[in-house]
Amino acid sequence: MPPSAEPPRARPAAAPPRPAAGVRRAVRPVAGGSPADAARTPHYWRWLLPVLVVLATLTRLPSFTRSLWNPDEGFLATQARQLAEGGVLYDTVVDRKPPLLPWLYQGAFALFGDESLWPLKAAAVAATVATALLLASFARRRWGDGAGWTAGVLVVLLSVGLNPEDTQAATFEVFMLPWTAAAVWCADRRRWAWAGLAVALAALTKQTGGAVLVPVLFLLFRSRAGGFALLRLLAAYALPIGAVALALEPGRFCYWIATGSGSYASVAGAELLAAARAAGSTAILTVAAAPLLVALVHVTRRLRRPLRATDVWVWLGSSGLAVAVGFQFYGHYFLQLVPPLALLGTAALTRLPPRPATAALGGTALLCAGFVTWGLTAERPELEHARKVSAALKRYTGPEDRVLVWGMHPEDYWLADREPASRYLTAGFLTNYSGGRGGVRTGQRHAMPGAWYHFRRDLAASEPEIVVDDSRGKPYRPERVPALRRYLTGHYERAGTVDGAVFWVRRD
Repeated sequence: MPPSAEPPRARPAAAPPRPAAGVRRAVRPVAGGSPADAARTPHYWRWLLPVLVVLATLTRLPSFTRSLWNPDEGFLATQARQLAEGGVLYDTVVDRKPPLLPWLYQGAFALFGDESLWPLKAAAVAATVATALLLASFARRRWGDGAGWTAGVLVVLLSVGLNPEDTQAATFEVFMLPWTAAAVWCADRRRWAWAGLAVALAALTKQTGGAVLVPVLFLLFRSRAGGFALLRLLAAYALPIGAVALALEPGRFCYWIATGSGSYASVAGAELLAAARAAGSTAILTVAAAPLLVALVHVTRRLRRPLRATDVWVWLGSSGLAVAVGFQFYGHYFLQLVPPLALLGTAALTRLPPRPATAALGGTALLCAGFVTWGLTAERPELEHARKVSAALKRYTGPEDRVLVWGMHPEDYWLADREPASRYLTAGFLTNYSGGRGGVRTGQRHAMPGAWYHFRRDLAASEPEIVVDDSRGKPYRPERVPALRRYLTGHYERAGTVDGAVFWVRRD
């Protein structure tokens, strides 16, 4: 070869063949690729959304098999009717809860009628889907396509992992969770004003929803967004709450939402009962999430791989504190733990090989099926009792008559379609009775400040045709409440009993 000749160049390696049109790389169901790949996956939400809708509908089927699942639904339904007839929230219509859900019930009744709660139950399905979509988006951004699917499915499965009475009811926690998920979703994308607004809406659905402000602030400080971002966040959080307070009269709003519930929130004298209730609900949720918890422990302790989820741990911790506020520990309080728990489970499954990860998902689905079966077969003796009492009220009073039910089941008013004679729909406001306390510190002197003054005025303004003593031997029975006992014996005579409830009829 002549000295000036160049050596032959190596031919470049052939590029891998491009896939044919319409052929896509399979997405692993659990651990899935990089977040950068997620944005390039076509039709992602087109497939995920219908799956989540079907799954949420199936898991909440028991909700549609009962007219009511717990007294909270009856309370909200009765409130909505009072508001529709001109009642004033936190004045002639009272509760310790924020106003968004009573307004939602009122709006649903205005659109669909007030004889059934099916529109609210359908809205609860939509709220579950919204929560799942937000968590899927969060997980997809952080851990990839497969993690998005996993997180969305897990939050739906875990959302029924408690007593059906707590999970199938269309009440506060179900409608609070989409706002908490939206708050963290916005904070993860540094949309601080929207995050603050979502926190406010969560708190206006239920007070403990405001606990999501903790992980939102954590994300803000970790991102070093600066003082202006913090100002936008806090302003967007405070302004909606302030506007609602001004609309509803600030003093009454603060009293019913926060300052008037000191005795109700105290655990003194009922420490063992509160601990037992907490342990019981924790055990049930632990069973529902057992495969995920095993995976989480395995990943964090044995594989020692970082989950990139410090903010989610902070979210779980703040949710746990929110569950403990007030020391009531009702089962539905624990639903607040579900979104961060589902995300931590997703993070753990992305670190496992496909086979054990799929087994954990399958185990969670199987447990979910057990909880759904429990809901479909569970008996509701208190609902049957309420139906008997309300049927008697409907027989012996007219549509314009007002009645008083002395008990803890406000659904009697709604089922009977009768107007309450008082703004206090349960005896708890007037005696401090709570099922979570077992009767500790119950009696007239433990009532909310000023409650008996307004109660007497209510009865004087619209004397009830019938008073139903539905205490059935509980610590708030009339024999232990002198003012009520004197009122009954002075104006009414005992007419009989219905399934243990004593009916008192006016003497005239």
